[in-house]
Amino acid sequence: MSTTADHEINDSIGGTLDNHQAGASTVVNPATGRAIASHPNATPDEVDVAVGRAAEAARAWGRTPPGERAEILLKIADALQQEADDFVQIETENVGRPITYMRDEGAWWWDVIRFSAGAARVSHAPAAGEYGGGSTSWLRREPLGVVALIAPWNYPLLMAIYKIFPAIAAGNAVIIKPSELTPETAIKLVDLANRFLPEGVLNLVLGDSSTGKALVAHPKVRMVSITGDVGTGKHVAASAANTLKRVSLELGGKAPVLVFADSPVRQTARDLVLYGYLNSGQDCCAACRVIVEESIYDEFVEAYCEEVAKLKVGDPFDNETTVGPLISEKQLERVEGFVDRARADGAKVLIGGERVARDGWFYAPTVIADAAQDSEIIQREVFGPVVTIQRGRGEAEMLEMANDTEYGLSASVWTQDLARVMRLTRDLDFGTVWANQHLNVASEMPFGGFRGSGYGKELSAHGIDEYSQFKHVMVQPDLLP
Repeated sequence: MSTTADHEINDSIGGTLDNHQAGASTVVNPATGRAIASHPNATPDEVDVAVGRAAEAARAWGRTPPGERAEILLKIADALQQEADDFVQIETENVGRPITYMRDEGAWWWDVIRFSAGAARVSHAPAAGEYGGGSTSWLRREPLGVVALIAPWNYPLLMAIYKIFPAIAAGNAVIIKPSELTPETAIKLVDLANRFLPEGVLNLVLGDSSTGKALVAHPKVRMVSITGDVGTGKHVAASAANTLKRVSLELGGKAPVLVFADSPVRQTARDLVLYGYLNSGQDCCAACRVIVEESIYDEFVEAYCEEVAKLKVGDPFDNETTVGPLISEKQLERVEGFVDRARADGAKVLIGGERVARDGWFYAPTVIADAAQDSEIIQREVFGPVVTIQRGRGEAEMLEMANDTEYGLSASVWTQDLARVMRLTRDLDFGTVWANQHLNVASEMPFGGFRGSGYGKELSAHGIDEYSQFKHVMVQPDLLP
């Protein structure tokens, strides 16, 4: 098994992708390799100013009735929906995700904001009552104060929305730091939201790893929420422990996909190709580790490779494009290294396995078979357009193979057997388990991982509670002798 110590995913605290000038970060269009913007990196002093501004706003915002906070969020959602085309254009250029997929993503943006607005108005506490000694008890859900949010580069706008709006709906003042690679839509989002929010409730800092580290370490920050890789999550948790601040970690994944013989082969292969190569595989939930029941393995592999061959790699602004570039030259080299090492270790590259000869950072959609269960390509997150297909000798072995990973973010099961669905959704050790689908989320349901994929939840009422603290109030009505 190859060592992976030098091949971790680029962390979303920043600083690992060599796009820095002295004191600034350059934003590059990954489809062309050309610079589109440059932003100064916030210094620790500037971070301190942003935290101070948030701290000043936090008290008044936290005491604003939830209904008033909700009204503001609904106005932001309406404005975002009206200006969606601008956000789509900006993020397509900055991230390289095909524009057809970007247009589809838009409905998630304002749905999360509107759900957060409503969820903040609903109490999930037990009813007030006398639970001991004649005293009356109730729970207060209170904001934490100042919350730092660190968003990743793969879905910069969606992940910023996942973090910002539950946090401010719960009454917190926040500082958002987008990845230095993909800050453009976050900049526009903060500008839009601040047309409606009181001053200081939503603050933006731009920068690299030093900026992120200053945010995490700041003593007035009460919580840090980050989406990134496992190594970054460990560093953030260790740093936050010095000030005992709360941490929410949404980290990497290596999603197993269990395909059984009763699942329609051609349809399942077609669906899984979409879920495996969406956003060029730069998705922590990508359907990248397919485990197929032995009796249909050969038929499935043939169908899957035929569907992969239909993918169109190219200009993200072309409506026919289905696979865009990787985010950077360094990420391209990283993916290339994974495939080269897998090939050297004896795995078979069935399709792809090479760069695409064009400007920008493109890698061909790749399918790998015959990789050992303990190999790097099976065990580690590649974060690129690379899918492995393995053979499983029945449900028990397939389940064991699926759970044999440090990650615990997501998985899916493909079968028409309801009893099998019930067994496997119980036994798969992942925060989200889909059946006969993949990469589907709902604002009403929590999202987050187990084990090496981190802890904490986004979306749903749990997402509001994540940014809240609960105070037990217990009152003895009479001063007894």
